[in-house]
Amino acid sequence: MPPLLKFHAWKLCGLLLAANFGLLAYLSVGTLKALSEWNWTDIGGEGGSALLVLVWIGLLLKSRPAGQVTTLLFYGLACLFFSLWMDTLDEFVQLPTGIAWDKWLESGPMPVGFILMTLGIYHWHREQLAISAQMEKRERLFREHRLFDKVTPLGGADYLRLQLQQALQEAHSEQQPLSLVILDLDDFSRVNREYGHAEGDRVLQVVSQVVVLNLRRQDLLCRLAGDRFVVLLPNTGEQQARHLALELQAAVQHLAYKSHLHGERLQLSASVAVVMAQQDSPESLLQRLNLALARAKQPPFIKRA
Repeated sequence: MPPLLKFHAWKLCGLLLAANFGLLAYLSVGTLKALSEWNWTDIGGEGGSALLVLVWIGLLLKSRPAGQVTTLLFYGLACLFFSLWMDTLDEFVQLPTGIAWDKWLESGPMPVGFILMTLGIYHWHREQLAISAQMEKRERLFREHRLFDKVTPLGGADYLRLQLQQALQEAHSEQQPLSLVILDLDDFSRVNREYGHAEGDRVLQVVSQVVVLNLRRQDLLCRLAGDRFVVLLPNTGEQQARHLALELQAAVQHLAYKSHLHGERLQLSASVAVVMAQQDSPESLLQRLNLALARAKQPPFIKRA
């Protein structure tokens, strides 16, 4: 079983239990119909639809990590499957005429499923808009591919310096604040050492996506070097930048990343630092930013008794 499906196995088990519960509920009060009473058109339409929804669920869980969007889409599809499954059982089991709860099992989950799927698609749409907005910045210099990182879909250090030079000029001419946030993954070498560089590259890719989803449209994320990322924050003061830095730090810490080999969670954390531009050149500003990060990564001083 693929790693993502292993991680979502409890969802599939819950869906299987619900389907068996419906089957046992029908069998406990009804009787099996004779073969001559089966309506093959309804069986093919309802049963085939249930099977297709089950395939959709498998593709969803195989291709997406855990999260709000995946959960909403799964439960929406699960409700649709359960409704179609119960409708299919009607073709094989004859229930007494006085029973009405079967109609609720057949029809009730359907609108709930559509509501959950609508919410899931809405949040998925917002994710795509955030990613697309970040990708628009990359397309400006697409032909200058050497400026972009080869591992993540981000600008590299040279691209950052180019954009920083323009941002400093605009901030000076418009008298607007400009801040930088640097984010450095803690003990990232352990991931490469214990899981291999391919897994480390996947971690960098996922972290970059998580950070992008927590930025504003005007912000720019670049990979400075190794496991170090820099966010360019136009029209942003130092206090607001510190607040955003803490949000990014928390987003990395709560990231439920699963390794591709065994599916175990890799506990990630990051150190962050913030500086606000003064009368700086791009190099001096980046130098101040690296010094701020070095101070942030120093262990706290413990006073002896």
